[in-house]
Amino acid sequence: MSQSVRTRPEGSGRPLSEAYDTALLDLDGVVYAGGEAIAHAVDSLAVARAEGMHLAYVTNNALRTPDTVAGHLTELGIPTAAGDVITSAQAVARLISEQVPAGAKVLVIGGEGLRVALRERGLTPVESADDDPVAVVQGYGGPDLTWGRFAEASYAVARGVPWFASNTDLTIPSGRGIAPGNGAAVEVVRIATGAEPQVAGKPLPPMHKETILRTGAERPLVVGDRLDTDIEGAFNGEVDSLLVLTGVTDGALLLAAPPQHRPTYVDADLRGLLTGQPEVTEAGDGFRCGGWTATAGAERLELTGDGEPLDGLRALCAAAWTAAGEGACTLDGGKALARLGL
Repeated sequence: MSQSVRTRPEGSGRPLSEAYDTALLDLDGVVYAGGEAIAHAVDSLAVARAEGMHLAYVTNNALRTPDTVAGHLTELGIPTAAGDVITSAQAVARLISEQVPAGAKVLVIGGEGLRVALRERGLTPVESADDDPVAVVQGYGGPDLTWGRFAEASYAVARGVPWFASNTDLTIPSGRGIAPGNGAAVEVVRIATGAEPQVAGKPLPPMHKETILRTGAERPLVVGDRLDTDIEGAFNGEVDSLLVLTGVTDGALLLAAPPQHRPTYVDADLRGLLTGQPEVTEAGDGFRCGGWTATAGAERLELTGDGEPLDGLRALCAAAWTAAGEGACTLDGGKALARLGL
C-alpha cells in the first residue's frame, strides 16, 4: 500500500482470500464478541482456509497466552494452533529482549501471557521492585489486578528502571460492556512517575514486526474493526487492510477517518474475505459505487440512487475522504447514512 493519501476504498477483481496470502485477524469485534463467535465468522474463515489463505490472529490483549487463545478459537469451531496467535505480550517481550541482557529480571505488572512471552525470550519474570529488575513491563491483567501492582511498577519506574507497555488501548470490550483497558492502567503509572513507556502493541511498528516474523506473510491483509489500532497499524506497516463493521467502528467514524485510519476495503463482516470488492469510480463531481452516487456539498454529504447499502457507504467514503484530503471530514453525513440504515 502506498503511503499517499487514500481518497476512496479500493476494488478487487479477485476474492481477497486469493489476492492475499495471509489474513492478520483481530479477535474482539472481528472473530468473536463477548467470547461468542460473530455471525458468519466460523464459516467464512473455514472457506478462506480451505482456499489456501493462512489465518493468523493478532491481539493487543496481553493477558491470555497463545495456547489459551488458540483453545478458545478451536472451541468456537475455528481450528487454531498456538503458533497462529500473535499477542502484544510477545511483541513487547521481543522489544525488551533487544535492550537488556539474556536472563535479565523483568518486573511484570499483568497476567500469565506476559510471563510466558518473557520466558520465551529468555527473560526472568519477577514480582517486586525490590527484586532488582532491569525493566518493568505492563500489560492487561484482567479485572482482578490490584492497586498494589501499579504501586510496584511506580516504585521501579521512579528509580529509573526502563518501562515498557504491551499496548495503550484505553478500553477493552467485555461481556457486560466496555471496561478500562491496559492504557488506563498505564496512565496510573504515568501520573505517579511522570515517565513514558516504550509501547509495542498495535498500531505501533513492534507489533507489525512481530506478526510478520511469526507468520512469514508476503502479501498480508490486516482485518480489523478498530480504526485507531487495526487500520492505523496496517497504515504504519504499509500493508492493505479490510475494515469489518461488526465491532466498534460505525459509518460516521469511517467517513470522518483521517488518512492513517482509512482502510483499503470495507465490508460488513468476514464474508468479505471470500468475495471481490466493487470499484468506486468518479461520476461527475461525485463518486459512484453500485447503484449509489455520493457527492460532497458545502455542509453535508449527499447520496442518490439505491442498491446494496455497503456500496452506498463506499461511495460516501470516497466523497468524504476526497473532500477532507489530509484531514478529517467534518461534513454532515447523518442523513446519507440514515438512508443506508447505517
